[in-house]
Amino acid sequence: MNVKKLLNNRSFKSVSASIIAILFGLLIGYIILLISNPAQATRGFIIILNGGFNGGLRGVGNTLHNAMPIILTGLSVGFAFKTGLFNIGASGQFILGAFAAIYIGVKWTFIPVGYLWIVALIGAMIAGGIWGAIVGVLKAFRNVNEVITSIMLNYVGMYLVNFLVVSTVFDLTRNQSLSPLNAYLPRGGLDVLFPLSSANIGIIIAIVIAVIMYIILEKTTFGFELKAVGYNREASRYAGINEKKSIIFSMMIAGALAGLGGGLLYLSDIGKHIEVVDILAAEGFNGIPVALLGLSNPIGIIFSGLFVGHMNMGGFYIQRLRFVPEVINMMISIIIYFSALSLAFKSFIENLSKKLGGRTK
Repeated sequence: MNVKKLLNNRSFKSVSASIIAILFGLLIGYIILLISNPAQATRGFIIILNGGFNGGLRGVGNTLHNAMPIILTGLSVGFAFKTGLFNIGASGQFILGAFAAIYIGVKWTFIPVGYLWIVALIGAMIAGGIWGAIVGVLKAFRNVNEVITSIMLNYVGMYLVNFLVVSTVFDLTRNQSLSPLNAYLPRGGLDVLFPLSSANIGIIIAIVIAVIMYIILEKTTFGFELKAVGYNREASRYAGINEKKSIIFSMMIAGALAGLGGGLLYLSDIGKHIEVVDILAAEGFNGIPVALLGLSNPIGIIFSGLFVGHMNMGGFYIQRLRFVPEVINMMISIIIYFSALSLAFKSFIENLSKKLGGRTK
């Protein structure tokens, strides 16, 4: 009876599905290591499992920093999922937010230094929100598929940022954006807690934003309306909900979250710059598996983002054993790929529950 109740528990099914996906991904990753270098496979696998812990407190701090932007892009994708939309345009929103933050940090010298980073982050959210709102408007008024518009706007955003960077905040000697020296995020004491690491208050901001998103979606009327429109637009309209406004707001908020992620990353004092290249921001696409692994729950996305950041750090340290970077990237990609199957694992658990005679809630 206890087993039946456990299998019927919604939270247990969700967490179990993600854990099973991770275990399958790790298993395949270990097989890849065995094929690549059998003598060092087990040792390398242990290093990857240890992740940032391999580098002590510094490694943990770097893990937190690496997780920061993908938590925000994961929230962006997950928020849209929760409201019945698929935001695959987080990359474009992310880089536009990054540009807005850098532009404000470099050009708006009339703002006091202590407040400049705050204004820059607000600008990043506004830029990402506007880019997301374009997708929402097209979906709401013309019923244009948001997958098509958002992925195409990724490229428009990338080339637009290339143009804007060259026109406004370009460093000719390095072919990259200027450094917003007066707008870098405060360390908030994390440099003492994690010496020599890249950690700053960005990770705290990301976690706070995730909690706020959870409250909005689960505890407010506004969040209920957004989810209701996602479940059934016609029924929501019949119930008196303005479905067009809800769709626009959903994509606007999703875009703002991705834009904030870009602002947090590029305002970190780690030598990160916008380079004029024809490559979409990887952080935007990494947000998709983070959202899937966290089952689009904002709190779950915090942990999935930390997990992916942890694995990335493990991939960095495994190079000590002379594993080529392609093998490391392949292993992490497979783990991410299996995380996308977490919904299938959840369905398997639900079917097992039915066979045992339980009722699915």
